[in-house]
Amino acid sequence: MNHIERGKAGEALAADLLRKKQHQIIATNFRFRRGEIDIISISNNKLIATEVKTRETAQFGSPHAAVSRSKQRQIISVMNAFIDQSQRSEEVQFDVISIVLSKSKTEIEHIENAFYPLI
Repeated sequence: MNHIERGKAGEALAADLLRKKQHQIIATNFRFRRGEIDIISISNNKLIATEVKTRETAQFGSPHAAVSRSKQRQIISVMNAFIDQSQRSEEVQFDVISIVLSKSKTEIEHIENAFYPLI
């Protein structure tokens, strides 16, 4: 499985997990300029942007460690564009789903409120 296929498989697993947690998925792979949000959902009257990070191994650290400050700023900017375009008014939350998807096992960690809008 190449990295693109692994990423798509991870996003599908993440979407399944969110649905099981009663999230209503309203957008996937929402792009704005050079940024993208993997999954946008609604849960408990909150609009949630979820970044999905999938790796084959955690040997070099957990996948969620790849969500740098720069990536956070990009996600926040894209979420602001989504809100402007969709006229949403819910409180916003930023989550990360970290997935290790190897041949022998799958590990999924959902980090709610993984980061906050930077001032």
